[in-house]
Order: sequence, then C-alpha cells, then structure tokens
Amino acid sequence: MTVTEQHTPIEVRKIPFEFPDDIEPVWNPGHHEWSHMINGASLTMPYLEPFLIATLREAAGEIEDPDVLEEIAGFCSQEGQHFRTHRRYNEILKANGYPMLADVEDALKAGYQRMRDRRSLTYRLAYSAGFESMTMGVTAWLVNDRRKLFGGSDTRVASFALWHMVEEVEHKRVAFDAYQAAGGPYWQRALGVLTGSAHVFWWARKGCIAMLKHDGRWRNPRSRIRLWMRTGAFFVAVVPGALRTALPGHDPRREDDPEWVRDWIAGYATADPDFVPRLDTDHPDIPVPFDTDHPGSAA
Repeated sequence: MTVTEQHTPIEVRKIPFEFPDDIEPVWNPGHHEWSHMINGASLTMPYLEPFLIATLREAAGEIEDPDVLEEIAGFCSQEGQHFRTHRRYNEILKANGYPMLADVEDALKAGYQRMRDRRSLTYRLAYSAGFESMTMGVTAWLVNDRRKLFGGSDTRVASFALWHMVEEVEHKRVAFDAYQAAGGPYWQRALGVLTGSAHVFWWARKGCIAMLKHDGRWRNPRSRIRLWMRTGAFFVAVVPGALRTALPGHDPRREDDPEWVRDWIAGYATADPDFVPRLDTDHPDIPVPFDTDHPGSAA
C-alpha cells in the first residue's frame, strides 16, 4: 500500500493542558506504583521526542515523496506539543517532592545527544520507526483497560496521558514511511522495534524506581509485587503487537485503531479549539470528553 492510498493530514492540536501546583505525583491514589510508571514514562518524553523530531527532519532532506514530507511536518509539530506539555508536567513532579529526577533528566539528555552524534541516520530512523510501532500496542492497552488504569485518578493527568496516545495513533505511520522512503533495510527496522522500545522502557523504569525509592517503597515486597504485576500486564499486552510490527510486510495502516480513539478524534473536530478535553475518571466507562454517536465505546 502506498502512502498516497491512505494519506490524510495530521492535525496539530495546541491543547492548553493545565498542571497546577496542587497536582499530586501519585495521581491515581489507588495505584501508587502505576502512577510512577506513567511519571517515569513522562520523564523521557522531553528528550526522546526532540530526538525523534531531529531524526525525521534530517531524513526529510533525503526524501522526495511530498506526502511523506507533509507527514513528517505534521509528526514533528504534534511531537513538539507533546514534549513541551510533558516538560511542564515533569517540572511539577520535581517541585512536588522529587528533585532527584533532575539527575535522571541529565543522563537522558546526555544519552540522546550521544546517539545523535554517534549513530547513523539509518540506525536512528530504525529506532524511531521501531519505537513508534510499539506505541500502537501501548495505546490499545491504555484505552481498552482505561477503567482499571485511570478510574478514580486525577483527570488532569489521565486526560493528558490519553490525549498523547490518541495522537500516537494518528501519526502511527510517519516514522515507518520515512524509514521506507529513505531506503533503510528491513532487518534494521525490525531490530529497531527492539532497540527503540527497550531503550525507552529502560529509561522510564529508572525514573519510576527513583520515585519509588524516594517514597520508601522500592524495597517493600508488596509494592514490588504490584510493580511486577503491572509491568507484566504491560508486556503481555504490548509484546505480541510489537513482534508483529517487526515482521516483513508490516504496514502500520493495517493496524486497527481503537474505536475510543476514533471517537476522540471525531469529537475534538467539532469542539471549541480552546476546549480542554477532560475525562470523567469517575464514570464507570471513562467516555471520550465529547458528544459523539458512540461515546466511550471501546475497541
């Protein structure tokens, strides 16, 4: 399938998510460890996403397909909104009891700079395409298990986290298309699924562990078991899909989008541009925050 056959513009949504000083880092009171898993992932974004943006912009200089170039522009604008919003949230985490996260950030910044300096463009594109492929499974897990993962949580954090994943679905094809247009070999893209996914997971885990140690929970057996169980659920949900994306002939367009995500995108298209989409995390179904024909329906 060519890019043109399913080429649709990528919308850039400048949603003014607010993170007041009163946000608790344990934003889901019933799930301490899960809260820090998401916090750890957020910590990586202001370093991962500028790396992805720089890589695709560099690749654009070697790509002639106008549709792919348009996709890259939309991808970079969406990712720019993401990492700036994550940065604001991460500043709240540090201010509200976790200043040691600055050390993790320093290491992240240095690590991604080394990769930009030392790795070839093909390697970096494969990393980017591999990581972006993995996010499709993450999105499906977060959306389909949203009641368990986000029920009763702070809507400001839950809404922001799920908005990010909605847009990951929307630009799911871009890094893959850029890699294909740049002529990278199959084997390196397949390897990128492992290297990109594992590298980001490793850094997110470091942030999570730093917060749990600060809370005195890292050596608590019950806390450790809860963390293992949630991590296990993550792998069970995500690994099969990630492996599928590494197969020859993979095309992100063939991956079904969760209906909840499609409802979110359709609902936002009719909303006031200044509207901040807040999820009702106390609702038993956590529906999309818009009036749609099928509000809150799950895939």
